Amino acid sequence: MSDSAISPKLALITGASRGLGRNTAISLARKGVDSIITYHSNHAEAEATVAAIAELGRTAVALQLDCGDVASFGDFVAQLRQALREGWGQEHFDYLVNNAGTGHHAAFADTTEANFDRLVNIHFKGVYFLTQRLLPLIVDGGRIVNISSGLVRFALPGMSAYAAMKGAVEVLTRYLAKELGERGITANTVAPGAIETDFGGGRVRDDPETNRDIAAQTALGRVGVADDIGPMIAALLSDDNRWVNAQRIEVSGGAYL
Repeated sequence: MSDSAISPKLALITGASRGLGRNTAISLARKGVDSIITYHSNHAEAEATVAAIAELGRTAVALQLDCGDVASFGDFVAQLRQALREGWGQEHFDYLVNNAGTGHHAAFADTTEANFDRLVNIHFKGVYFLTQRLLPLIVDGGRIVNISSGLVRFALPGMSAYAAMKGAVEVLTRYLAKELGERGITANTVAPGAIETDFGGGRVRDDPETNRDIAAQTALGRVGVADDIGPMIAALLSDDNRWVNAQRIEVSGGAYL
């Protein structure tokens, strides 16, 4: 019997001190799910997320993690095991949401090897090996959601390296679904469209021209907000969607159709 049979459902969400990760953690709290969230450097914002979850009557813990530093994952897993024991009296968690990321906008001709390697480490290598290290801690019958991007389907100049990493994550997700199926673990990709957050320097949110251009190419006539994404991920993780597996689900309002 898994730990989750007698305990609240528990999610691990990377990069949840702000933006989509924060919104996902809060959306899950509204559905009765506790969270362990990670943050890269902004401890104050992470603790604000923990406090917001506590106000909803759920429990959360924030742990520091650099998702681009694979060598640090062993220490992180040790801290995670301790947090699970101290916070919930258990050894496992139910849901993994690989959300942490950073943007990079540069023409193909101007993208440097250093830019490229940083994106590989955070968006692909980090997701690959963090998930691998966490497999013993995910309950049988658990769920994995990897965050991709609408940019895998449609192409916008300046996003080639970032989109390539997300394309790799989408392929990886299908393999996770295939190889982890014997444990009853599902793996899906959620691909947001353009969202008004501080991601990528807040360009979609703060540049009126960019915002208008994307809204004009979106069937619902606006760009997205975090509240369009977090609740969808929370719904995907619910038992109502237990038979959804190996899917790419774009949440873009119908962008660039």
